[in-house]
Amino acid sequence: MLRKLYLLVPLLSIAAVLLAGGPSLYASESRDLVAAEISALLGQTEPEAQFYPELGPLVDVRKISGLYAERRYRPLWLVGSRLHPAAGQLVEHLRNAPGQGLCSSAYLLNELETLLQLHDSLGTFDRALAPFSLATLDILLSQSFLKYATHLVEGQVDPALAHVDWRARRRKADLAKLLDYALTNDRLDQVLAGLMPPHVGYAALTAALQNYRTLAALGGWPVVPAGDAMRLGDRDSRLPLLRKRLALTGDLDLETVGAGEVYGSAEQVAVRDFQARHGLIEDGVVGPRTLAALNVPVAQRIRQIELNLERWRWLPKELGERHIRINIADFSLQLVEDGRPVLSMPVVVGTAYRKTPVFSARMTYLEFAPTWIVPPTILREDKLPAIKANPGYLDEHHFRILQRQDGEWVEIEADRIAWEEIEAEKFPGLLRQDPGPWNPLGRVKFMFPNSFNVYLHDTNQPQLFLSNRRSYSSGCIRIERPVELANYLLADVPDWDSRRIDAALRHPEPIRAKIPPVPVHIQYWTVWVDEKKRVQFRPDIYHRDLDLEVALSEPGYQVEMNLEINRSGG
Repeated sequence: MLRKLYLLVPLLSIAAVLLAGGPSLYASESRDLVAAEISALLGQTEPEAQFYPELGPLVDVRKISGLYAERRYRPLWLVGSRLHPAAGQLVEHLRNAPGQGLCSSAYLLNELETLLQLHDSLGTFDRALAPFSLATLDILLSQSFLKYATHLVEGQVDPALAHVDWRARRRKADLAKLLDYALTNDRLDQVLAGLMPPHVGYAALTAALQNYRTLAALGGWPVVPAGDAMRLGDRDSRLPLLRKRLALTGDLDLETVGAGEVYGSAEQVAVRDFQARHGLIEDGVVGPRTLAALNVPVAQRIRQIELNLERWRWLPKELGERHIRINIADFSLQLVEDGRPVLSMPVVVGTAYRKTPVFSARMTYLEFAPTWIVPPTILREDKLPAIKANPGYLDEHHFRILQRQDGEWVEIEADRIAWEEIEAEKFPGLLRQDPGPWNPLGRVKFMFPNSFNVYLHDTNQPQLFLSNRRSYSSGCIRIERPVELANYLLADVPDWDSRRIDAALRHPEPIRAKIPPVPVHIQYWTVWVDEKKRVQFRPDIYHRDLDLEVALSEPGYQVEMNLEINRSGG
């Protein structure tokens, strides 16, 4: 009967190890015994031999088995009569895993440290761990490397399990080969460093995490008690606490204010800065929402940073020298070139019911004077009831009904349809709205083909950009300055100067303009570090932080939501 590989640290006693120790440190015959133990341990077939509830599963038993099989099950982490120096380096990386927003205990740190301490203690007496213990230590080191490296490269969970409408192009690496390379060439530090997300935003967020952990270690920030709103010139006994709170996160320089109880201009400016960093209305008034944001505990902010670091690990290695980023939680768009934002603007995103999905695609063309094909959900819930209630609705709002006949789309007369008998699932064709100021897509849309049928577009409701929280669409993304974006994207396209763009914007029929492909990354960041090195926090408008928290804490969890993904703008 095959011996079961119980991760033995909790079971071993010093006495047992001493009794099992060989007469000499890693004698050649001992290495052969260790190889035999590794072969036996990795050759087990019982399911419980591969999964350990207390310590987590091997990342991929087949990869580990293959890695050892290629070297005839000789230990990976033993060099001559000693452990490879990389073992200590790996343990140090695992100790520092919290700096990446990861948990050291997930990588068997305590178990490894105990075994390594036993190994070192026995070594002082020219004694060794028993072959079975050495085999276990070797496999544990490999398992810890592969699990930690996997989390650095791909993240801890599949984003599709945490968010039904999240599509990620995660990075991949042959980690078994990288482990072999790292040990053979003494480059474990360099290999692990190379597996971290290469993006400036990730590094900046890890630095912010360290700063907030320092704040937590020093006791966090004080709670500002509830009370009336604080405005410029108000006298309030809570001001000393407010000043201390703002100073701890760098929003206020205490040397610029006095110690009295009058809310002055310095405090007002600091509050506005704080509000700007938290997506609040920047009025300088400490009202209920601002007070609530001030009193979010530092531990909660730390966890928020950790969750967003996980999202960075889901991104591809290259975002593109020129690319467009949309942050759903911030209602914002940036066009980035060579790592620098060259164009920024507010956007409107989907409602909580019709969420904007997260994915990456390539923008390949613009369409001026677009028509709007009403998507199924909007047809069922909005348009069909309006048509039934008002027979003139279609003409008043410039809608046409198109039906496929002999391979062509043909308009059919609405007054010939018995609307009382029509249901959305059996609608007699497509419902299309003509170009014009009534069209919700406005004058231009920006197309990056995707399975969600989501794109950027102009809007006939510009007043929505005056709102602080802009989640009004049916999933597509409305942008505030579409003409400016169109001019930028078409600047190097032959025959598309500003005069032609202006004419296309007023054209009564759709006109398509191809552009060199531009990557578009629609993301969801509730924390990031901006160009001025300020840490920005945003409310979790879609509860995606919560979904991710649950997915991380409950292996096998898969979110279930009612989500309409067949969109066509709005």
